[in-house]
Formats: sequence, structure tokens, C-alpha cells
Amino acid sequence: MTPTLFSHWQQPHSEWLHIHTLDMHTGGEPLRIILDGFEQLKGHTMLEKRADCLARFDDLRTALMFEPRGHADMYGAVITSPERVTSHFGVLFLHNEGYSTMCGHAIIALATAAKDCAVFEFKQGINELRIDTPAGLIKAYVALNGEQLEQVYFDNVASYVEKLGLSIELPMFGTLECDIAFGGAYYAFVDADTIDLHLTPSNHEQIISLGKAIKQQVNCQYQPTHPVDSELSFLYGVIFYSNSQITQGVFSRHVCIFAQGELDRSPTGTGVSARAALEYAKGRLSVHQRIGIESILGSVFTVEVNQSCQFESIPSIIPRVSGSAHVTGKHTFLIDPRDPLKQGFIFR
Repeated sequence: MTPTLFSHWQQPHSEWLHIHTLDMHTGGEPLRIILDGFEQLKGHTMLEKRADCLARFDDLRTALMFEPRGHADMYGAVITSPERVTSHFGVLFLHNEGYSTMCGHAIIALATAAKDCAVFEFKQGINELRIDTPAGLIKAYVALNGEQLEQVYFDNVASYVEKLGLSIELPMFGTLECDIAFGGAYYAFVDADTIDLHLTPSNHEQIISLGKAIKQQVNCQYQPTHPVDSELSFLYGVIFYSNSQITQGVFSRHVCIFAQGELDRSPTGTGVSARAALEYAKGRLSVHQRIGIESILGSVFTVEVNQSCQFESIPSIIPRVSGSAHVTGKHTFLIDPRDPLKQGFIFR
């Protein structure tokens, strides 16, 4: 292609902020990994770092997640120093509403990128990557055959059932039942087949609208309580599932509505973890049994009960989740301090 005059443009103002990112997707769900541009976050724990990011740099979250640089469903990750001396790094998760406690699709993308980013010397076979998150330590695994990436998976935090059979009232739908479970964040699970909800891309507007309404109603009726940290005690999203609206060979379909009406394009890593906890508690999933769960796009995560355990006396499981991620671009974003829309804007 013949160079144009615009190809010679250079940023002339030293006061403009440069932020470099690596963009990826996991099963269709975006991840914008922020490589630099943030100052070092204060705090020892990841929850303290998250509080510092909210207090001092939330304008950068909105600038990178919102339009014109992002969109209403953008998702991001800020790499931090680790909380534990044995961990490789820490990560904060960003979205249109604020900060997630844990994110499976991001862990899969970060583990995929880690090899080419020389986080450490990767070797033949299975390499363990230790990542600190606000929800706790996550162990991710990168399996290599020579230089070829064969598989990426992670062992999640202890996941468990919070409440079964919560009844809520919604206009036009009447009484709905949902189960609430934790997989790094709390989700309300609703069987889409019982309300004749089609989990297809063409029906995404209804799914988003209904998911927001259910989340609001559950919040009015029930408050999940994390047994260790009150900052994790909130309902993050609603997951509609179907065991009939599926592609042959998978167990179920998930469509998750989280944060401020974001629709997850992937099956939701923390969501499939919570679903595994539900299925195990109901006696429909056994230790080391692996199931496939697909997204609204048909992309698949596999999840299995790697082990059963007790978490603060709560019967729990350690889910193992696998999926695949791909790089979509590498970017340098510029923030002009004189731009009246420098912090971004959003329409939802």
C-alpha cells in the first residue's frame, strides 16, 4: 500500500498520556491488557490495589473501556506487582461498571500471552503460572509441545452454592426461580427454557434487558455474604442457561449479563465454575468429570471438578477451566488532557 501523508503523523505534545495495550479475545470476549501508562498501584493486597485504582485512576478505566477507545462491553486487565512472593504477577479486572473480583476469560488470555511476553522461561510440558487476583490466588497452566501451545487451563478459587431456589417476582414473567453460586464472583442462575428465552445472538437485546431486571430484583431480595471478605459480597451477574438450546456434544449453553448490562461473549470462566459447583451439589457432576459449556457464539469452555474441599466450613469444589484465546492487536492510546471527552462516554 502506498504511504499517505497521514502515515507520517507524530504525536507532538509531550503532555499527552501514552497507554500501551495488548488486545485479545477469549471465546469472543474481549480483553484489553494494559501494559503501561498506569502508575504503580499502592497497597499490599489485590483488594487494596483495587481500592487505590478506584481512588486515583478510575478516569483511565473509563477512558480505555468506554467509547471512543472502547465500547459498552469492553473488558480490561491491569497488570500489577504480585501480592504473594511466590506469585508471578497480580491483575485487576476492569469493565463498564468498575472492577471484577475474578475473571476466567482474562486468566486464559493472560496465560496464553504470558509465554510470548517472557513472564518466565517456559519449558516443554506443563508450566504453572501463579496469578494474584482480588478473589485470591489463581494457578494457570500452559501446556507446550515444543514451541506449540497445546492447552491453557486454570484452577479457580473455591466455588460453592450460596442459595438454591430463590423465588423472585418480575412483571410479565411472574415468579422466577434462580440459584445463586460463587465461582470467584456471585451469579444468579436462571433456566432459560422455563421462561421460553432464546439464547441466540439475534435475541441479545431481550437477554440484556431481562438480565438487568433480574439482577436488580435479586439485589432487592437477597444479599450474598462472602465468608471471608465483605468486598466480595455482591451479586455480579445473571447467567441464563439451557440444556436443550445447545450444539451437539456440549452439556449446556450460558449467556451471562454482568456489570452494567454487559453481555459476555464467552461462556464465562467464573460462571462455569459456579455452575460446576451447582451441578456437583445437586449430584449431577462428579469429581474429574468434564463437561463443555458453550457461549452465545458457540465458543466452548470445559470445566471439571478437580477436587472437593471445604471453604470456611462450606462444602466447595476447586473447578478446572480450559479455553482458548487469541491476540487481536497491539495499541498505543493517546489521552489529550485538553480533550473534553478524554474520560470516555458510554451508551447502554
